[in-house]
Amino acid sequence: MGVSTAPPPPTTSKTPQKQHLEAVGAYQYVLTFLLMGPFFSLLVFILLFTSLWPFSVLYLVWLYVDWDTPNQGGRRSEWMRNHAIWRQLRDYYPVKLVKTAELPPDRNYVLGAHPHGVMCTGFLCNFSTESNGFSQLFPGLRPWLAVLAGLFYVPVYRDYIMSFGLCPVSRQSLDFILSQPQPGQAVVIMVGGAHEALYSVPGEHCLTLQKRKGFVRLALRHGGPPHPCPPASQSLSRTLHDGPGEALRGAQGKLWGPCFHLPHPHL
Repeated sequence: MGVSTAPPPPTTSKTPQKQHLEAVGAYQYVLTFLLMGPFFSLLVFILLFTSLWPFSVLYLVWLYVDWDTPNQGGRRSEWMRNHAIWRQLRDYYPVKLVKTAELPPDRNYVLGAHPHGVMCTGFLCNFSTESNGFSQLFPGLRPWLAVLAGLFYVPVYRDYIMSFGLCPVSRQSLDFILSQPQPGQAVVIMVGGAHEALYSVPGEHCLTLQKRKGFVRLALRHGGPPHPCPPASQSLSRTLHDGPGEALRGAQGKLWGPCFHLPHPHL
């Protein structure tokens, strides 16, 4: 039996103030996703050539000392995960979390999630925040959303995403989490990765899986089979192409490859 938690209010009952708050939550996420990394990377570089250069130097020293933290569990902030802004983001679309099975907290889990989508909004709401009450639905489980390792090289942005419980989707990072003495670690892996994001088209789910077997080996190495995670997000945004045969689709694949993608958010 499916169970939903904290259902978003019906659209007809939303006041203008509520609609504005939801728009703020959605735009905050989109702008942070797109601009926070480039902004702080550029800021750290520019400050090196000003009288404020000590700030950049101190941060770069800190970055060097802290380099391996993402691969060692990161720095999760429950305050950030429970912030009210994520409930506004949840209600904007809306995003729901439906429980279809019990997950005993006496073991670890590797959850294969799909579809990746462009901005992973559904996965962020359900696993990286408490906007849909994951901890109440699955008490004792500690969710980790595994994302591109390259994101943890970006100044300041790396600290921001670590606060949600995001971790690099690398063997070192995932082995560290699943080897913890405390059971109940639930690693969520978007199996298709950024390649799958390039196929984001409204109304279609394209799963990139044929050459993505590492998550199966990871689960078996740590004592159990992987578990499928039903679709957690629809195509809330799309890439700038109409299909795998389009010239722009091919250009995206060559220019950005497995690391990045060009989103076209519909807000």
